[in-house]
Amino acid sequence: MTTPKFIRTCSIWRALEVVGDTSVLLILEASWIGARRFDEFRARTGLVQTRLSDKLKKLVAAGVLEKKLYSEAPPRFEYHMTAKGRDLYWPALMMLRWERRWSAPEGKLRLTLRHKTCGHAFEPVPTCLKCGDEISARDVDWAEGPGVGWMAARYSRRRQQRHAASNAQGLMVDVAQITGDRWASLVLRSIFTGLRRFDEIQRDTAMATNILSERLSWLTAQGVIRTHDLGARRFEYRLTEKGIDYYPVLLMLLRWGDKYYVSPEGPPLLLRHKADGHDLEPAVTCSCCGQPVEAHAVDFEVIEADPTRQREPA
Repeated sequence: MTTPKFIRTCSIWRALEVVGDTSVLLILEASWIGARRFDEFRARTGLVQTRLSDKLKKLVAAGVLEKKLYSEAPPRFEYHMTAKGRDLYWPALMMLRWERRWSAPEGKLRLTLRHKTCGHAFEPVPTCLKCGDEISARDVDWAEGPGVGWMAARYSRRRQQRHAASNAQGLMVDVAQITGDRWASLVLRSIFTGLRRFDEIQRDTAMATNILSERLSWLTAQGVIRTHDLGARRFEYRLTEKGIDYYPVLLMLLRWGDKYYVSPEGPPLLLRHKADGHDLEPAVTCSCCGQPVEAHAVDFEVIEADPTRQREPA
């Protein structure tokens, strides 16, 4: 009988149980830019029919999408975002922000965002609503919350799907490879909370050592983390600037997980802004007017990728 492994309770983990899958992220991206019907999702994502059907069913079961009949003879359906799905808008905007900052634009869709509230084209900004300052990982402290504890690690045997994103001509190609790999995101979660050595990360994630070694090597190759020599054949993993800038993605996933999967005792993690110690109140705001942005208050224009320019395989 296998002894169960345990990890720290974490709303990021619970969020990744739903969206920590590259194919799922491609489907959600397609939904944000207007796909509703099966053939539209297939054209946008490039996913094979069986995989697309399976992932759509799982998103419906998770309450992120809802299936609506639009033709009775023959029966045909559309997939629409639920309120729970629309609340993933801020994590999606932070993924888009990271992609624009750290990934080459060749072979991707381009998107212009316009805030209806102020009428200006804008960039999404991770902001603390308590003080109005832009959020950086360096400015946030954390402490255990009332819902902290340990839970059994239920790792499903998901194959790596990085090729699904690297071959796609979407908005978020490189970042989807990280967020869509649940183990890679959990490694970053550990490092952000100060766990930098291999054994510390392994205990925190309950990951098999071979899987952890591969994810650490891959994240290093992507320039998200680096090794730091401690001497005496010891070293640790530290975030690069590129890795530090991934923090708002995890922060908005944490917020979403806290809203929909928090335990009755409360959130497992409490965040404070270092400036004066107030509770962090994260939001995504407009770079022009400073107001929180919601999907219904944003217009966008999609510029298709140049089909003659192909990305090299990852």
